[in-house]
Amino acid sequence: MTADAPKIEPRLVGGNRGMRWLGSAATYVVLIGAALLTLAPFVLAVLTAFQEPRQFSSQGVSLPLPPTIENFVALGERRVSFGEAAAVTVGVVALVTVGQLLFSIMAAFAFARLRFPGRNLLFWVFLSTLMVPQVVTVIPLYFMMSEAGFGGEFWGLVLPFLFGSPYAVFLLREQFRQIPQELVDAMRIDGSGTWGILFGLVVPLSRSTIVTLLLITVVSHWNNFMWPLMIGQNRIHVLTTATASLQEQYSNNTTLVMAASVLAMLPLIVLFVIFQKQIVRSIRISGFR
Repeated sequence: MTADAPKIEPRLVGGNRGMRWLGSAATYVVLIGAALLTLAPFVLAVLTAFQEPRQFSSQGVSLPLPPTIENFVALGERRVSFGEAAAVTVGVVALVTVGQLLFSIMAAFAFARLRFPGRNLLFWVFLSTLMVPQVVTVIPLYFMMSEAGFGGEFWGLVLPFLFGSPYAVFLLREQFRQIPQELVDAMRIDGSGTWGILFGLVVPLSRSTIVTLLLITVVSHWNNFMWPLMIGQNRIHVLTTATASLQEQYSNNTTLVMAASVLAMLPLIVLFVIFQKQIVRSIRISGFR
């Protein structure tokens, strides 16, 4: 070996393996900490919901020994019926979900596959409404619904959200544009019209995206608070406003509020257990990384 030959240093295989192990351990520590921080409010809500008000006042949040269902029973005795609010919520979410999916599918198909003057301009104008915060439009919308006689009525909760949403139209339009034009042409050759192509070809091929939008719509409107609070006018309540009404001027009723919160969370937890794979896919489709 000559004096000018480069020296080859031994690779620190053990050191690299140790660094990778430390990096993985640090990642898991951060993830576990974030999971505990995220789950803590739910655990506290469940513990408080099964505590007696006297125990909560004296001990704060602690293990309910013995656990009691007194708070859940008391929900049915309040001025605002929690059962009625739950029924209204289910009705609103069902109608809004069906309406948004149906009208969004039709609008997205028109923007993706039909040709008409000003199609792209109309689409981008419609999509630009995503940039407008809800608080900007909620007051004019409130006056419109009140003047139309829907203040404090069930349809006042439903109508503003029934006819699709810009986000749903955008997501479905992008999905519909990915369907090969050859399939559409083959359906037309077979004698199918526009409606046959839409519901016989496009919708079945876009099932995953439609289920994603269904889940997003259900969760967002189940948790909607500001609009029902305004248009309900203390005459009609959904779960969120019924839970807020449990707070009184001279009493926090914390155990009652937590019991109501637990009941309101249960359907969404069941939904997550059933559709957890689809929910993860919805996050990926939505673009949240």
